[in-house]
Amino acid sequence: MKLLFIGGTGLISSACSELAVLRGHELFLLNRSASAKYPAPKEATVLQADISADASRLSALLAGHRFDAVVDFIAFTPQDIDRDISLFREKTDQFVFISSASAYQKPVNNYLITEETPLENPFWEYSRNKIACEEKLMTEFRTRQFPVTIIRPSLTYGPSQIPFCTGNWQHPWTLVNRMKQGQPVIIPGDGTSLWVLTWNEDFAVGLVGLLGNEKTIGEAFQITSDEVLNWNQIYLEAYQALGLDPNVVHIPSDFIARFDEHAIGSLIGDKCNSVVFDNSKIKRFVPEFDCRVNWSEGVRRSLAWFEAHPQFQTVAAESDELWDKIIGAYEKAFP
Repeated sequence: MKLLFIGGTGLISSACSELAVLRGHELFLLNRSASAKYPAPKEATVLQADISADASRLSALLAGHRFDAVVDFIAFTPQDIDRDISLFREKTDQFVFISSASAYQKPVNNYLITEETPLENPFWEYSRNKIACEEKLMTEFRTRQFPVTIIRPSLTYGPSQIPFCTGNWQHPWTLVNRMKQGQPVIIPGDGTSLWVLTWNEDFAVGLVGLLGNEKTIGEAFQITSDEVLNWNQIYLEAYQALGLDPNVVHIPSDFIARFDEHAIGSLIGDKCNSVVFDNSKIKRFVPEFDCRVNWSEGVRRSLAWFEAHPQFQTVAAESDELWDKIIGAYEKAFP
């Protein structure tokens, strides 16, 4: 197949790029810059442009091309979708939008989440934008047969990312460094909320397996691991991987959000809720989909990657200061 990935060198998309070329697909990446962490596969053709700004350059790069599937990993708003529909209506047989499982109803009425679970998140603008993107694409599918397939990943991680719910996504080593320094680490609530973590290479098997399948048009798929852990287990496994004794403090999510407005969305609107996903649909369409990397192995792979790449062991001092402030306030309120 001839594929176009918009992005293609990020945490999730890089694993999809590697698998696509491994399976012999002709892969094009539309990307504005090279990635230090995840370089483009040497077999891929890189079309260098900023999809949000370089309209004339983009038009020239795409001239004469038609793709079996286009996957947009970096569309976040309805305006992005308007652009994509205009660009690719006549250039692809399948347009894949990477949405988010955070778009599902919060809190959910049923503990088991399927593709039919309502989309409703009053806490997080990011999730509401993803919902609006989905609605726009499905309207376009119903009225003008735009060939959309929607993908909803949950918290997907990989070698360069350690997905703590109270960590720093841009500088994930910050929380690991805190653990190594023996400083207290926050776990929201009592730590018993259920959560799912998905290794990026496992996710890629599901996504790439859907490409080129005309039966996926107009459908939505969640692609997640079947391993369900609570946050206590997730953090304690990381401590064990580091060979350290845990030093954690449990703090209510709404208390954390009083000091960190970002937590209103990413925590109250997402990670403090229990989630269990039914992956039977993706398994019907992609029988080879099977998440083989559990958290115990994944966290050790990530830690090993950081040890081998010390240049990425960056620490965000402002996050440390914020966590100390939250812990100090909580201990003062509840000595």
